[in-house]
Amino acid sequence: MFDMMKMMGKMKEVQARLKEAQDNLEHLRITAESGAGMVKATVNGKKQVIAIDIDPSLIKPEDKTIVQDLIVAAINKATSEAEIQAKELLKKSTEGLLPNIPGMDLSNLMG
Repeated sequence: MFDMMKMMGKMKEVQARLKEAQDNLEHLRITAESGAGMVKATVNGKKQVIAIDIDPSLIKPEDKTIVQDLIVAAINKATSEAEIQAKELLKKSTEGLLPNIPGMDLSNLMG
């Protein structure tokens, strides 16, 4: 026989573990480069750009820091907006398919 209470307990455990894993993504750091190392980008596990490093030979040295900061801000703004729009699109496309069970938050399954 199917034990609904046991399944609900497992769902809460899975949700807690997923939240913990998602919270830990912020501490993950990944750096990649292009142009034979002339441009480097570092992101965290939440896909947020946290640093850009541009070789000084590509720009005026006095502009380097502000250009890097502006690039990081623009990328993060675009990424954030893309995430919002993607969640909205997924929400619309799955409307009526997933049951509305009080206390069961399935929003983290959509991105």
